Amino acid sequence: MRWTRMDRCDDFWSCVVSNLYYSQCVPGSSGSSAPTTPPSKLTGMLPALGWNHWNAYGCSINETKVVAAANDFISLGLKDAGYEYINIDDCWPLMERDATTQQIVPDPSKFPNGISGVATQVHALGLKIGIYSDAGTATCAGFPGSLGMESLDAATFSSWGVDYLKYDNCNVPANWTDDSTPQDGDWYNSNSAIRYRQMGAALAEQSNPFQFDLCIWGAANVWDWGARVGHSWRMSGDSAPTWQYITEIIGINVQYLSSIDFFSHNDMDMMEIGNGALTIEEQRTHFAAWVFLKSPILLGTDLSLLNSTQITIVTNPELLAFSQDATIGTPAAPFNATASMPTTSIPEYYSGKSSKGVHVFVINTSATSATKSFAIANVPGLTGSGPFIVHDMWAGADLAGTYSLSSTFSVNVASHDTVAYRITSA
Repeated sequence: MRWTRMDRCDDFWSCVVSNLYYSQCVPGSSGSSAPTTPPSKLTGMLPALGWNHWNAYGCSINETKVVAAANDFISLGLKDAGYEYINIDDCWPLMERDATTQQIVPDPSKFPNGISGVATQVHALGLKIGIYSDAGTATCAGFPGSLGMESLDAATFSSWGVDYLKYDNCNVPANWTDDSTPQDGDWYNSNSAIRYRQMGAALAEQSNPFQFDLCIWGAANVWDWGARVGHSWRMSGDSAPTWQYITEIIGINVQYLSSIDFFSHNDMDMMEIGNGALTIEEQRTHFAAWVFLKSPILLGTDLSLLNSTQITIVTNPELLAFSQDATIGTPAAPFNATASMPTTSIPEYYSGKSSKGVHVFVINTSATSATKSFAIANVPGLTGSGPFIVHDMWAGADLAGTYSLSSTFSVNVASHDTVAYRITSA
């Protein structure tokens, strides 16, 4: 895009009001005049559970597919398990805004009843609906972005009944990007953060609460300021249905676990269960890791093609209860299982608390089955001297016998699988 005006605007919003729009405004030299409105506390306390169309359909999305996903939530028991968001990703609008209102326009060939018509159908099922836009001049697929049009777009989405916004990071003008280190080293006042702060403030002006997902790909140290702007934030580039992606994003996320709590979620991106050539064991690890690291869980496949085993994985009530625990918002974290624990590509042993007890999750990262062991005394958070009961969260059943602080628990774990236990006093 050719820049037609390069005046520096101390107040970016005045540029918009003056109809100079995003292509003619340059952000000020600091974030002192940018909005500081925090995200809504009426939504987003717990990691979002839902579905996003992108991994299944890409740009080939329409009303029929979105409504079908909502109906699948009912028929497959996903709603009953706690899933609630039906999220539309990129490619839903026309390529040009309305010439008179400047609103983004849903593509009538894809959404003949508009987004509001889809929202009505989704809400009638007791579910919520999400939409997608971009903190740049255009979305990743080239549709209208919201940079400089935040108030209008937020009001438009609200008028349609939208409950959730995924806000991407494509096609950002050069003057809205950042150097390797922002001025004064404060990423909250960086150009990147200000782009998201502007939309966060616009969403806060609406009558209905929005869950706000910052799809910033792990840039600009978002884990340091994301909770001041939104409810969740992407920690990397796009997911892929591969074991490599699963382990890479776990490895990234475990470096920033202190950022995770209520209303504050490191987003490991959409689920790939049902896609690619992931084994069942890899899909169990995929789901378990998103659960115990308290990431949003947005299924990303044609739900009608999931088999019964995959449905059982994503609706496991005990793992979902850890994700959605309303008493403890912090994730599980790596711990030293034994004095002689080997070094692995990513941590294999994690423990965390919930309102129901102390939990241990163990990943087998090796290419063959292996015996995994942890000393009961090494599990953080256990109180008392025992005995302890070990409960298999996948099976929903207690294991035979009890364990003392001097015990070592051992289990054979299939390649790339994850076991999940809850430990409580007998």
